[in-house]
Amino acid sequence: MTFKGVFQKFLFVGVLILLTNSTTIYGQSIPAGMPLFEEAMRRRQLLGELDSAISFNIRPLQPSLFYNNEVFNDYTGFQIGSDIGQKSGNVDKKYISYLPIRNTMTYNSGRPYGWGDGPMIPNVGFQNMLTGGIAAKFHFINIQLMPEWTWAQNSDFAGYPNTFGNSVNSARFWYWNYGDSPERFGENTYTKFGLGQSKITLSYGSFEIGASTENIWWGPGQFNALIFSNNAPGFPHLTLNTTRPAKTFLGSFEGQIIMGRLESSGIEPSQWESLNQKYFKDLSMDWRYVNGFSISYQPKWIPGLFLGVNRTFQQYNEDKGNSFGDWFPIFETFTKSGLFDNGNSVDYDSKAQDQQVSVFGRYLFTKANAELYFEYGRRDHSLTAREFVLNPEHARAYILGFNKLFKLPYKNQYIQLRAEMTQQQESVNRYIRYEGLGGNNTWHTHYQVRGFTNYGQPLGVGIGTGSNVQTIEVSLIDKLNKYGIVLERLANHQDFYYRGLGQQEERQPWVDLSLGFLFDYQWDRFLLSSRLQMINGLNYQWQLDPASTEEFPVGKDKFSVFAQAHLIYLIGKK
Repeated sequence: MTFKGVFQKFLFVGVLILLTNSTTIYGQSIPAGMPLFEEAMRRRQLLGELDSAISFNIRPLQPSLFYNNEVFNDYTGFQIGSDIGQKSGNVDKKYISYLPIRNTMTYNSGRPYGWGDGPMIPNVGFQNMLTGGIAAKFHFINIQLMPEWTWAQNSDFAGYPNTFGNSVNSARFWYWNYGDSPERFGENTYTKFGLGQSKITLSYGSFEIGASTENIWWGPGQFNALIFSNNAPGFPHLTLNTTRPAKTFLGSFEGQIIMGRLESSGIEPSQWESLNQKYFKDLSMDWRYVNGFSISYQPKWIPGLFLGVNRTFQQYNEDKGNSFGDWFPIFETFTKSGLFDNGNSVDYDSKAQDQQVSVFGRYLFTKANAELYFEYGRRDHSLTAREFVLNPEHARAYILGFNKLFKLPYKNQYIQLRAEMTQQQESVNRYIRYEGLGGNNTWHTHYQVRGFTNYGQPLGVGIGTGSNVQTIEVSLIDKLNKYGIVLERLANHQDFYYRGLGQQEERQPWVDLSLGFLFDYQWDRFLLSSRLQMINGLNYQWQLDPASTEEFPVGKDKFSVFAQAHLIYLIGKK
């Protein structure tokens, strides 16, 4: 039986159990990247009101982590309307919950902008995503059914132009041919229905095993993650994970191992058919097997410190064998020298595996109501440990960030200052390691396995191939309510720019500078999380203004607006 067949039968049996056994009403977990809730839980930890052993490095968060912790302005925890479970004291054994109904609407004028929105696509015009569902527990069986429906206007727009010469076009398609990231998802309106944040698992103690289509998030990032985030649709996977920190004499551990299935988009990257026909190499429509693990460790002797490692392998199904090493390549050594036969890499490279690894750290300053974190990743493993020490910048990406709360002289009110930078652009190391000036190992791309993506969207960083972003946010917080501004700088496709246009001075890098306004509010059972962002795209798509001359070059700028609103309704008794 195929991986897909096993997964579907597992989930079907779970739904039957849910329908026949669940009789009470109680709450459930927070999906990875859930608007308002996840950020609110993180703030409560900074204030010392949530267990400091929770790392926020492996998400979604489980219900046992925040039970009885007040999040909403008028309710206790995520468990609204829980009556039978509380009266019987039998919550750990059985319950059924109506999950919040969430409707997300976005609008982009003129060009796509935004990321970290799950099944929603890069889009121009209006887009809508609707989700909701039920969750249940029956003794050791846990079931969550939370499908997602997405509709997008998917209007055409001025993307990569057809006015460049052969060398520039070849450079642009270099990255499109090593990945799967179309500019536009087809030529018509886009509609998709999927299982979304659904799962069926068996739990015992601190551990859980089962099948899921949930988005997962590995690492401490607030806006991005190098390996897995909520940027792409969730993919079907088998999972073995902790549901709460497992405490040992060395400290607390959290972890997850997954085996999953990824799909290609099947869409050509450019909106110009003539360019696709000349430069694009057709995508394989074979599905990709992905295997990964994440471990987060909190040392017993250093409260507030979390350290961890993520690792993934992906491979087209037609290239995968059936040995233990083929199913679990994550247990291979981290250096290549031990995998080669007499120093020859031909046999190993013929397996056509794409591997990546990241290490991360987070430090929680409860007394200062603050946190610092980082994530550093490599896509091309070193030949030896010595090479890594001498050449740590090769094929790397990294994230740095912080979050700080300043108390105000009013009850439950704070100023929140948080910021994050994500760097994917290849380092200057590429000039030494590779012939020419191009580079060869941009994050989320691979010459054999076309991109670490699902249905054409990156699984980790969603800002664009070889792009960098810096985000800073200042907000007034009143429990779940938030009023703030966000400043953002996005340097688009820097690796392409330096490969295709880096040796000339007329066309400058395409950089988006934006200012946004944030408004989150709760009205009884209704919650709103909204953003209005104004983007000025400098040198948009590396184009020149009509008034530009060779002596006095002027880039063509493009102004656009990005609007987003999450509407959430909490179901249950008060």
